[in-house]
Amino acid sequence: MIMSEFSDPKKVVKEASVTEGMQVADFGAGSGMYTLALAEAAGDTGKVYAVEVQKDLVATLSLKARESRKGNVEVVWGDIEREGGTKLRNASVDLVLVANVLFQAPDRAGIAREAWRVLKNGGKAIVIDWSGSFGGAGPTVRQLVRADEARRIFEGERFRYEKPLFDAGAHHYGIVMKKNTG
Repeated sequence: MIMSEFSDPKKVVKEASVTEGMQVADFGAGSGMYTLALAEAAGDTGKVYAVEVQKDLVATLSLKARESRKGNVEVVWGDIEREGGTKLRNASVDLVLVANVLFQAPDRAGIAREAWRVLKNGGKAIVIDWSGSFGGAGPTVRQLVRADEARRIFEGERFRYEKPLFDAGAHHYGIVMKKNTG
């Protein structure tokens, strides 16, 4: 099954209110489904940092960005679970997208800490992950990170729950967490 059957990146990006000129980080960018939709919304004056740890996906994503003529995409080989691992500056982005990575990450709190570090004051983290296993189409039941658990992880790293994402797809949940600086 194709991931887009479950979650529509363009719809999610619209719900996340990504606009022209925004600086965005796509944590665990994978094959770039969300990266390209983010790049479209951020426009020529915006920037999307596609952070991925798997070198083969980094090469594939770089090629995809070039072929799609998305000059506002910078592909970064980095570790989203480690402080400084994304290689992004402190307080440098408006939004961090964490889509379909929590279920496979050993250090989920590390992801939240790195998102907090790179977000500007008032910046938001959009967290999207599988809401179930769906007969093996998604992660195993043991791997699932439910929405309330994702919320607790991010709140434990100084984020404030803002709201549920309107529509993350039939098999996914989405939550909006805001960088809490107070």
